[in-house]
Amino acid sequence: MARDIGPLLHPLIFVRGYAGTEGAIEEAVSDPYMGFNTGSTKLRQLWTGQVKRHYFESPLVRLMKEFGYRDAYVAGLDQLLDSDRAEKLPRQCVVIYRYYERASASFGEDRQVTIEEFAEDLGGLVETLRDRVDMAGRDPKEFRVNLAAHSMGGLIIRAFLQNDAIGKPETKAMVDKVFTYATPHNGIEIEMLGNVPSFLSAGSANNFSRPRMREYLGLPKDAERVDTLAGRFDPDRFFCLIGTNSKDYPVGGGVVARAAGPFSDGLVRLYNAGVSGPPRNPGEPTRWAPRAFVHRSHSGPFGIVNSEEGYQNLRRFLFGNVRVDGVLDVTALTLPDEVEAMRAAGKQVRASYHFECISRVRGATWDLSRRVAAENSTVFRKYGELFPEFARDIDRKAHARPELFTAYLDADARVDSARASLGFAVDIGVLVPDYVVDGVLWLKNHYAGGYLFRDKVNLEALPPTGKKGWRLRYGFDSRTPNATTAFADCTEADDHVEFRIPIVQKSRPGIEATLIISTRSWNS
Repeated sequence: MARDIGPLLHPLIFVRGYAGTEGAIEEAVSDPYMGFNTGSTKLRQLWTGQVKRHYFESPLVRLMKEFGYRDAYVAGLDQLLDSDRAEKLPRQCVVIYRYYERASASFGEDRQVTIEEFAEDLGGLVETLRDRVDMAGRDPKEFRVNLAAHSMGGLIIRAFLQNDAIGKPETKAMVDKVFTYATPHNGIEIEMLGNVPSFLSAGSANNFSRPRMREYLGLPKDAERVDTLAGRFDPDRFFCLIGTNSKDYPVGGGVVARAAGPFSDGLVRLYNAGVSGPPRNPGEPTRWAPRAFVHRSHSGPFGIVNSEEGYQNLRRFLFGNVRVDGVLDVTALTLPDEVEAMRAAGKQVRASYHFECISRVRGATWDLSRRVAAENSTVFRKYGELFPEFARDIDRKAHARPELFTAYLDADARVDSARASLGFAVDIGVLVPDYVVDGVLWLKNHYAGGYLFRDKVNLEALPPTGKKGWRLRYGFDSRTPNATTAFADCTEADDHVEFRIPIVQKSRPGIEATLIISTRSWNS
């Protein structure tokens, strides 16, 4: 029996990204959906050798087809702008926040409008939506809205939520969840220049400079990073989708992508596209909001918004019922015999490690998250971060286990609907590092691209039956391809269930670790 997701079907506001020129602004306001109706066609090869097309209709169309959403337009009019219309909007409505109309020569004031003004108007839009939505017998106090944004749109949302001088607390409390595509939460950086200069006011480009961001986000002037929610919104209800394809960003004929560098989506660098909140407990590391990495560019034909990967993360975050987090607890990393002998003899050995992870659901042809070396998106950890107790003083840092993935699962979104279990898999790779011995790169018997460990772990979550709670069965492709054969050790905590799977490669160099899978109810 399908679960009732009715209480989750809140109105959804889409907030578009940056338009830097007058022409780009006029082009944006000429589109009723401001790009959120743009889809894509992807090709893949079948076993026969033939090519099959995959049509992604757009996030807007998919929400309409799969969840019964509808837009706010009727007979060429926007019902939210037409105060004379008596009709109520359904809760399952999609609204395009057309904020650039205010800056447009055709529709508005023909001037640069500040982020603060855009954010203030977003609060007004939420209030208007509250007044116009038919709650169908529900308590009006239960009204909630979800926000989804591309690029700069996510900064407008954060300014509304975080800046105490903008909007009303009761209006901000109506926001249930936030989903951002490729938002530069810590600003934009350019090769050779660093962060966008604050004096670059043409086209409001300084919206991406950290001094200016501190102003409209309401952060202290001495804040080193600006990718923090500063306790103003629950980071667990804020999802960041991060693009890793820098090569296919078409703006400027590829010049912008080259300036952003390879560790980016062509505009926003990977480490600037997430957002954080305060730690749960004092002394714990920064708590990052859930995030996923997909091999998509900032925009264009291979853009992150018009992607199946983007939509699948969006729908599961908004309507899924299980959150799954995977971290790798590394207990030992062994060295090649010769390098170990040199270390034992007192020589200084240094190394940093790259961890790959691809997560996908059973039966899908797309990835929920993808972090691999070939796409410059691995999880990077220095030895001193993995083993601070053994590191030399110069290398020692706070212990930081590699966080491999966060995924949301949905029993109603199973590709294989005939099976009650939730199936997913993670490809894990730990690359052999470049060893540096007494400051010299060690190249003897070293082959670039080698792995300490590489395998696909198949996972099958079995729903509760009788007195048994959730169980997790797993199997390694290297032993039992595409099958699960053993039950993971389980520990129950107050708000989650933790499963442990041993990851061992005994050859030298090798690794001993535990894959920790934490599952918790979501949207319950």
